[in-house]
Amino acid sequence: MKRIFAAPLLALSLLPAAAHADDQDVIDYRKHIMATLQAQTAALGMIMSGAIPDDSLVAHMDIIAATAATALKAFEPRVEGGEAKPEVWAQWEEFSRRMNEFAAKTAAMAKTAHEQGKDEALLQVMDALTCKQCHDDYRVRKPQAP
Repeated sequence: MKRIFAAPLLALSLLPAAAHADDQDVIDYRKHIMATLQAQTAALGMIMSGAIPDDSLVAHMDIIAATAATALKAFEPRVEGGEAKPEVWAQWEEFSRRMNEFAAKTAAMAKTAHEQGKDEALLQVMDALTCKQCHDDYRVRKPQAP
């Protein structure tokens, strides 16, 4: 009987320690979320350019939509650093509005891909993936390589 309860109790005892992320963990998590979006939009771009077949187009749209839905949460801990400008938190209302709009548009794009097909979803890509507009305001520019 003791063994049945030992594992869940051990797991519960670890929750408070695991639930508190340090600042670097928060920044790293945010970077992973944004890197996923970057990788998936790059793959989508390759498909749209004809460099690779469109067999996985819908899957990439689904991943973008799912990641976009989690992106705002990654910024909720007010931890400055990484590539996020302080304006993210200074202009939180506008930033969160734009992130929620991004999530809604990418979800609509993925839904269209499932319900109406790839060609119809591709018509929404430019409107859904307006990443640069937000990056111009809220992301620290990476130095250009010489």
